[in-house]
Amino acid sequence: MALPTIPAYPLPLAAEIAAPRAPWQPEPARMALLIHDMQRYFCAPYGDGDLPLGQVIRNIAAIAGAARAAGIPVFYTAQKGNQFRPDRGLQADLWGPGMRAIPEHEEIVPALTPQPDDEVLVKHRYSAFQRSNLAELMRARGRDQLVITGIYAHIGCLATAVEAFQRDIQPFPVFDAQADFDRARQDMAMDWIAACCGVPLGTDALLQVIRGTPA
Repeated sequence: MALPTIPAYPLPLAAEIAAPRAPWQPEPARMALLIHDMQRYFCAPYGDGDLPLGQVIRNIAAIAGAARAAGIPVFYTAQKGNQFRPDRGLQADLWGPGMRAIPEHEEIVPALTPQPDDEVLVKHRYSAFQRSNLAELMRARGRDQLVITGIYAHIGCLATAVEAFQRDIQPFPVFDAQADFDRARQDMAMDWIAACCGVPLGTDALLQVIRGTPA
């Protein structure tokens, strides 16, 4: 039930991403950024290699810096350690007791430390919207597009994209700012989102939109 050891794999390239069915275009005035589950517990299975996690962290850091400079709200999800078993629910059947309440598990990785104006939401289930006020915080800020980065692409990031769509929030997963158990699962997540609920974007293209620079 523990998290698997994750071998290195190359991140997707723009040419490898399926064309989305949705016609939506990202607009900085409508965006919020989500940095999903980038805690030390979830990052530890990747080991010390640069791919995929090192590159993903650098891409998320670049997106977060541009977002803050542009006044785009930045949200994080982070689980708490030592979860009460009945509160953890069915996740315990699949993944065991989860993290402990120690910095080596709970902390966001240092390169992505939340800044004073960022919002850190307590994570309870796969989707960032479950038992959180993410939707309400976005609505209060006039935001109806969600840029999704983090881990794991085929679990929490995918569940968040699906629920965003069902709440009439346009999801924009960043295919090279997410990581997964392996490339096959990451490809599956991006293919499914492109076909059913969102518009996958690459880091470079997203940064051009946020910074207002030409392609």
